[in-house]
Amino acid sequence: MNIERLKSDSGSAVVEFVVLVVLVIVPVVYVVLGAMRVQAGAYAVTQAAREAGRAFVQSNTSSEGVRSARLATSLALADQGFDARPDSLIIDCDGACLAPGSQVRVSVSLKVKLPFLPESLAESTVGSIRVSADHVVPVDEYRSAL
Repeated sequence: MNIERLKSDSGSAVVEFVVLVVLVIVPVVYVVLGAMRVQAGAYAVTQAAREAGRAFVQSNTSSEGVRSARLATSLALADQGFDARPDSLIIDCDGACLAPGSQVRVSVSLKVKLPFLPESLAESTVGSIRVSADHVVPVDEYRSAL
């Protein structure tokens, strides 16, 4: 009777379910969460580059434009739950920065930390993915040259 009891399949569904959850579903959920976080970072840098470029070309001076662009970048990144670093925004002018008809190129980059990793791994290249966006904004040709 004990041998027949050992050969039966009763109770094996629970073990199979636990193995399925641990080995398959948990890693799939982690990959989905990581992809969602990276996608949020991609949206954030795209929005930040566009808004920083707009803020820069609407300013009266280059120094005011840089301040406005940094503020726009930090707001756009915060909208998706990221913090702006001082080196995350690069503004490059084609010729004179706010001259009518010129172009301003704005680059925003961000390191997206993967979820549930310790800080030591998240700060390295193993636990984070760098996303970046570039945006070129023309300065209005009918703008008065300052």
